[in-house]
This record gives sequence, C-alpha cells and structure tokens, in this order.
Amino acid sequence: MSRPEVLFPLFADLTSLEGVGAKTAAVMAALRVQTPRDLLMTLPHTVVDRRRRETVQGAPLPSVLTVEVEVQRHRPPNRRGGPYRIDVTDAQTAFQILYFRGGDYLTQLLPVGQRRLVSGKVELFDGLAQMVHPDHAVPLEEAETLPLFEPVYPLVAGVTQKGMAKAVSSALARAPELAEWIDPALRVREGWPGWRAALEAAHHPEGIAGLADPARQRLAYDEIFAHQVTLALARARDRALPGRASAGDGRLRAKILGSLPYEPTGAQMRSIEEVVGDLARPVRMNRLLQGDVGSGKTLVAFCALLAAVEAGGQGVMMAPTEILARQHLEGLQPLAEAAGVVLEILTGRDKGTERRAKLEALAGGQIQILVGTHAVFQRDVGFADLRLAVVDEQHRFGVRQRLELGAKGEAVDVLVMTATPIPRSLELAQYGDMEVSVLDEKPPGRRPVTTALVATAKMDQVIERLRAAVAEGRQAYWVCPLVEESETLDMTAAEERFKALRAALGEGVVGLVHGQMPPAEKDAAMARFVAGQTSVLVATTVIEVGVNVPNASIMVIERAESFGLAQLHQLRGRVGRGAAASTCLLMYQAPLSESGERRLQILRETEDGFRISEEDLAMRGAGDVIGTAQSGLPRFRIADLERQAGLMATARSDARALLVGDPDLTGERGQAVRVLLWLMEQDKAIRLISVG
Repeated sequence: MSRPEVLFPLFADLTSLEGVGAKTAAVMAALRVQTPRDLLMTLPHTVVDRRRRETVQGAPLPSVLTVEVEVQRHRPPNRRGGPYRIDVTDAQTAFQILYFRGGDYLTQLLPVGQRRLVSGKVELFDGLAQMVHPDHAVPLEEAETLPLFEPVYPLVAGVTQKGMAKAVSSALARAPELAEWIDPALRVREGWPGWRAALEAAHHPEGIAGLADPARQRLAYDEIFAHQVTLALARARDRALPGRASAGDGRLRAKILGSLPYEPTGAQMRSIEEVVGDLARPVRMNRLLQGDVGSGKTLVAFCALLAAVEAGGQGVMMAPTEILARQHLEGLQPLAEAAGVVLEILTGRDKGTERRAKLEALAGGQIQILVGTHAVFQRDVGFADLRLAVVDEQHRFGVRQRLELGAKGEAVDVLVMTATPIPRSLELAQYGDMEVSVLDEKPPGRRPVTTALVATAKMDQVIERLRAAVAEGRQAYWVCPLVEESETLDMTAAEERFKALRAALGEGVVGLVHGQMPPAEKDAAMARFVAGQTSVLVATTVIEVGVNVPNASIMVIERAESFGLAQLHQLRGRVGRGAAASTCLLMYQAPLSESGERRLQILRETEDGFRISEEDLAMRGAGDVIGTAQSGLPRFRIADLERQAGLMATARSDARALLVGDPDLTGERGQAVRVLLWLMEQDKAIRLISVG
C-alpha cells in the first residue's frame, strides 16, 4: 500500500515551497516541520490586530496600531549610533517614527509631504508617542496588502514571521480538496467547515476569537479521530483473533463473597460483572481495571480468576517484582482457602526439585491459580488450560510480554490492573483499544491519612517525632528527593539520609532501598521492613508501586515539591493500610514556587486519586503525567488533550461505529478515512487494514 497520489504535494520537499531554501528547511526541523503537510499543521498561536484607526491619541499604549499619517520631516541622528527620527501627523495628533538603523532608503520609504499607512508597536516615551521600526509602511494605494488580522507563528532562529507566512501560503495553495471523512451528522451538529476550508480559516484567523473557532476544532478532531481509528483497528484485530468463552457458574465466587467480613462496594460488584461478562463471550478480553490506591482491585481480579477456574481452566496473576508477587500470594491465600482452590507461586527463587514439582502440577492442571513474576514466561512453564492472565501495573509489562503470555494458552483473556488513576482523556488516548472498568469507591475501613506540610528547616523536629513514634513500635517510610533525573545522585542522597537517620535513631533501626541496588539486596531490605525488623525504611521512589506494610503509618517525603502530584499520591497510599492513624509529612524547601505550592495544597485537600490526576494533567500537561518516554501517547500538533477531552470521547465512539459498518474501510467514507490515516502518518493503522 502506498500513499494516495492526491497527497503527494503535501509530502514533497520543503524547498519546493516559495521562499524556503535548503538553509531554512534545515532550521525548520526544530519546529518538527519537514514537509508542507507539517507546515499546514503548525497553526498561528496568536494574532496581531492591524485594523485601521483614525489616530494614536487615546489608544491604550503600548499596543500595535495602524494609522494613516502625513510625513512632516526627517531628523537623522546628530551622533553616531543615535536613533533616526521621522515626525508624522495623523488625523488628530503628531508623533514620531524611530529607526535605529537609518539610511537613505528611509527618505524613499517615507517621503516628506506624502501620506502613508504605517503599522507597528506604539509606546509612550517622555510623554511622546513613538512607533519604533514599523512592521509595515506602505503607500495608500497598497493599503489592501495589509491583513486586518496578522497570524503569529511559532518561530525558530533563522525563520521570520514574513518567511513563515509566505511558506504557509505557498503550502495552502497546494492543499487539495479531499473527500470528507467526518460523520456528516457530527459535522452539521458542530458547524465544522470542510478540511481545506478549515485550514484556510485557521491560518487566517479573524481576531483572537479566531484561535478557538470551529475551523481549529475541526482540525484537532481530525488528528484525534485518526488516532482513535488506529486504536479501533488494533482492537478489531484483537477481537477477530479466535477467543474462548469461559462461562463460570458462579459457585466459587459465591463462596468468597459470602466469606468476606465486609460488604464489597458497588464499584467492585459492577467491575466483577463487567469482567465476568467479557470472559463468557467468545472474543478475547483486553480490559483495563483502574482503581485508586486501596480501592479493592485484588478482590475483583480474584473473582475473575475464579470464573476461569469455574469454567474448567486456569488463571495466572503477574506481578512486576518478587516482593509484590509474594504480597499478592499472602493477600489471596485466605480467599483461595475459602473457595477451595489450589493457589501457588512461581518466581526466580524456585529451583531444582521444588520447581519441577510445581511445573508438573501446573501442566497437569492441579494448580488452578498461579501467582508469578516474569519467571512465568520461561519456556519450560506450561499450563493445562490457561484462560485468564491478570497483569498488575501495566507500565512494568510491555506489550511483548502480554503476547508471550497469550502464547501460553489458547486465546488467553487479559485483565490489566493499574493503581494510577488516569484522567479520562488520557485513558482514551493511551488505552483506547481496551475496555475499561473503574473502581471509584473506597472499601469500608480504609482510614484517611492526615497530610501536613513542613519546611525542611524543621528537619530536627521531624526526626524527634520519628524517634518517639519508633519507640511506640510504629514504622515509617522516608522517601528521598529526586535529584536531577539521575539515579546515581538519587542514590547518594538516599545513602546520606540513611547515615544521618541511623546516627540519630540507632543501628539496626533504619533500612535502605534504592534503584541501584542488586535485586536480592533490595528484596532483603524490604523483607526486613515487612517483618518489622527495621522500623524506618529510607527509599527512593522504588516503593511507590504496590508494597503493603499495614504497620507502617508514617510517610515522610523529603523535598516533596520535586515530585509530580500523581507520584506523591501513590507514595502517600503506602500508609493508612492498618489500624493505626496515619500521617504523611510533605517536607518542602522554602520558598515554594506557585505551582509547587498549588500541588502540595491539592494533596492536603483531597485523597481522591481521580481528582488529583485531573489536576496533575491540567498543571503539567499530558506528556509529563504519563512520562513521555514510555507513554505511548500520541504527539498531537493541533489537538490539546487537556482541553479537548470531549473530542476524544466523540472520536472513540465514532471510530468504533465506523468499523462496525465498514471493517476494511472500503466504503465511501472508509476510503476517505484511509486518506486521513495517510495524511496523519498513521502507518501502523494502514498496516492493520487487511485490504490494500
């Protein structure tokens, strides 16, 4: 499949555009502009109002003004390097035009006694209005050449506004008329122009309001829609793969739910229904279960695993680290006993005869549910009938591992759990190919965590309070600051804090974990803390995911202002899991920046992870919230994920509806959508369309 011919002009060399030489083309790369198409998708970010005024008198200064003037006299500088002044009058008052590089050309540009239209920034200087270096000075008969509203583009050294405008207008001239890919009813409802008309309007905005008009919205939708069609194609391909219906009879689940000392939340029951419903269908499940810290994801996941067992199959629950796998095992063991199913664990620690015995039991179907780390992927691990894989913490498991796991059974269903609440717009952008279940209620019995802000200057008092708490048998985490994105420096900071606390609190009381430690040492330090042998654990952010120590009731976060909101929320979620009242101390270095203060205040106000994630998105932008490197987030040029979440939801349902009626995009609208995919460089989607 190759790019449609109608798009060739938009993917030609930049140097084919008017006024763009090899040098300019090279510097434009810094704006992510490599083709005429990229240029058309680089929209102006503001507008200069060049509508004519009678006079500069009474105008709010400084501002850009356009007036008709009569040139009175030229006053060349009387000393070297001084300004060149030209006295002019408009309809009501006199003012000066200034140039810092004068010359003979000025007498031709603004001849004495002639009338000219001038446009530029006017400022007051010693009570006199001055226009310094006008952007335009033209004879009255050429007044029409001045745009009423002049677009202002993002620039890079070596490219001027004039050069940019010239190149854009040359690119616009070759933009073809394309068949419409937007759903007709949607286009009418939103009042959107056609694609080409939208480009023209977006590059020639009518005033500042033009920066938020239907034309720009339509172009943003095109980008989002192309992305959602790609995700919908990937989802359709997954669903076309043969699946297996695993319909359980509910008897094991009933045993569990009956044995619980508490009532599951409505959100838990709803999510169990959704997952079990997916399992019972003959299509592959690919579902995301997202819930805040402590919202009870484990119960939902275990009920799903039981449904697979009821249907005569096996289930596996994957954790990113051995310590988390062991925690899942501890949490699930009582549930497994209540249900009467066989639960085992497989990690890199299993060796020799013990490992062989487990593998035989697994292959023979005697082990019904397995908890494991990536050791489960090894070649000699085989299942009798694997139906469901539950993957904990999406970002630690790549797509490749998900596929490898799928290969362990025939059409394995996948449930991914994440404890990071994701704002709706990002969830659609990142996980648009998955179905989503949300746990948005807290189970009864979770105690609120008291959050307090303390300046680093009060470090000694904090350590004193910690000494008293340790004496009472309480446990605490002490998280060290992030140092300039460097693990080595993070490690040094953690080691320094560890030494200081050990000196203050005594040998054997304080443990240390950081990202640079060998895994075995890290596990051992964690295990000592879990067992209560150490009372204070000094750590870098390696503890943010999943560790459960109910006795730990104090969380100290040093230089809290250096962390993102979602990360602070995750860290705080490590305490408040036991019976004791819990505290989180956010230590900050004064003075706090405005955004630093805002972040810490939000944490103090709320424990709702979804509200926190929305605030985080609004403050930091999409790339930072997920961490751009591994985000899988599209880099949109026009669309704004933070402000256009509504468009994302519309695009998702539109893309899915389109593929239901035209799975191979061969219909009239389908063909237009193919052109859109080429236009938006969605090569991945193009490869997914079976027919060329």
